[in-house]
Amino acid sequence: RPPTPPPPGAPTARVLFLTDLHWDRQYVPGSAAACPDPLCCRGALREGPGAAGFWGSYSKCDLPLHTIDALLAQLPNGTGGFAAAYWTGDIPAHNVWQQSRGDQLRALRTVTALLRARLGGLRVFPAVGNHEATPVNAFPPPYVRGNRSAAWLYDAMAEAWQDWLPPSALRTLRRGVFYTAQVWPGLRLVSLNMNFCSQANFWLLINATDPAGQLQWLMGVLADAERDGEKVWGGSGGSWGVPVAPGKPPALAPCPQVHIIGHIPPAHCLRSWSWNYYRIVNRFEGTIAAQFFGHTHVDEFELFYDEETLSRPVSIAFIAPSVTTYINLNPGYRVYEVAGSYPGSSHAVLDHETFILNLTEANAAPPGTAPRWQRLYSARQAYGLPTAFPADWDRLVRRMQDDEQLFQLFWFHLHKGHPPREPCGGPCKAALLCALRSGRASDPALCRPLRPALPFPRIQELWLQRRLC
Repeated sequence: RPPTPPPPGAPTARVLFLTDLHWDRQYVPGSAAACPDPLCCRGALREGPGAAGFWGSYSKCDLPLHTIDALLAQLPNGTGGFAAAYWTGDIPAHNVWQQSRGDQLRALRTVTALLRARLGGLRVFPAVGNHEATPVNAFPPPYVRGNRSAAWLYDAMAEAWQDWLPPSALRTLRRGVFYTAQVWPGLRLVSLNMNFCSQANFWLLINATDPAGQLQWLMGVLADAERDGEKVWGGSGGSWGVPVAPGKPPALAPCPQVHIIGHIPPAHCLRSWSWNYYRIVNRFEGTIAAQFFGHTHVDEFELFYDEETLSRPVSIAFIAPSVTTYINLNPGYRVYEVAGSYPGSSHAVLDHETFILNLTEANAAPPGTAPRWQRLYSARQAYGLPTAFPADWDRLVRRMQDDEQLFQLFWFHLHKGHPPREPCGGPCKAALLCALRSGRASDPALCRPLRPALPFPRIQELWLQRRLC
């Protein structure tokens, strides 16, 4: 059954969501913001216009560490403002042709230490991105041993994150960087390694169906949650709040629900994996309360529909915008408001807010001025949503077909307040609305109800053109 709004006065919780930080330790303010390489804002200083800004640049550039630190420094201290933080990967910069294992480990340890220092006692639940490995996207399945394995990375992650995760989560993390753990009584978090579905992971030429047994494991976790009547969240986790007494059921919720986090969104996955995942979401629609992803660097979502008719929205994968500016964006982050801990809570997403740093304003300020992060928008307020459940987002897609002003507002938010100069015309709009309805890869049937109609191969071409990562 669909989620219901919490009763008046019921507690809510705020969850900080960070994704795609992409720290560039060679970022140089004043260097060339335009260059022939895939990554700029590095190297010698240059005079005049076109120089990299102190806080970041609208170009093919990632972020200096002081911008990431400024984001974290202006957040509420410790656990005062948030119940938890989800962090879905992509720590290193886009200079993938230069990176070594040592570079990747340095990025992992530096940014993890910064989060721990700035967020204090706040629990952080990480997921792995595709840029953590070198070569980029290369994540061998767990049965690969020796120097070709990813043990060098997985063991380092387990060591870096051991204060945030319980021993049971660290065991499966060392095997394949996926795990589950309780966030608080009645709420569990599942963190997926979406590199095991990635179209760019050449190791999946060996086995693309379920190379690490992760989908089978996920079904087991969801089945246990359904059986135990526990709310599950896709993400990462550890114990939180009041412990549950041995042998007793969780204190919450006769209706089980789950939240899942990962890096690469499901529709960006290989077709076989993506369709199997879609089927799992359908089977456990009463257990999965929300899904959270990143990777695309822009602000969007993917809807899931019942497999029988493809008309009833059963779930939504929220895709949050990046912290990095790559390419031509403002830095940003997301805060989700979810139903809190009380008997019968759905733990569903009730609203979300997106915050940005306006680079034009920040870089023009006098040296030493603290950057001003500002709320770009609240989803329910901006789009007139009665709630933030899947059916509301489905109706939003339908409304945007005819309401051009609403669609252009969504386009503005999609790019974190800095859209490209080229407007989004008819074909662009058709491709974007189709993407919002597509929770699985390569399925033209999901887009047939939409107007304007566009041949699906053309839609796929447009998708590839607008991908930043």
